[in-house]
Amino acid sequence: MKTTILFKNLRPLFAVLILSFCMLSCTRCSEPPKEPVSDSYKKKLISYREGRVLYDEYSRTNNAILTKYRNGEPDSRWYWFSVEDMEGYLHYVKETARKQKLKNPGIRIYMGKYPMNHPKGKMAKPEYAGYQTIFIVPTAQNRKSESTTTMSRTVTSTDENKNVTEMEVLNMTNLAPPPKVSTVENP
Repeated sequence: MKTTILFKNLRPLFAVLILSFCMLSCTRCSEPPKEPVSDSYKKKLISYREGRVLYDEYSRTNNAILTKYRNGEPDSRWYWFSVEDMEGYLHYVKETARKQKLKNPGIRIYMGKYPMNHPKGKMAKPEYAGYQTIFIVPTAQNRKSESTTTMSRTVTSTDENKNVTEMEVLNMTNLAPPPKVSTVENP
């Protein structure tokens, strides 16, 4: 009989323990708060029509020179990364910059060209050899330390962001080598 009295007294304690365990496990399952996303990009948006003006100007000038240089064969005109790849790469840059205590991380987009003998595993498709491409390089604020005579303090000045050579560069984009017929999709 003593055991039944003991169990009756412990039931509320077990109920509180089980309830506490459930609440703690639910708290751990919830998503962490999301980092706020800046809307500063909105000031830099242009319309599709304005993009078309840029595309047409490039076609009339730079691409005409490239096509002439390539004996009438046009070069690549657009490059594509999935949103998933871009988000992942931006997360990589942000996290690596945070760990390295780098300020104002960004990306710089460079033009490049695959050599004809470029390793096939370093291009999205082997037929891209000989075409221009783009690659994305992480950047961070360029900090210069200058000693001053006043109380030996260090003054920091900032210039344009510099390339961060300790991070990986993003390439392997899909590009559009133009087909032999003039049905290339324009913006």
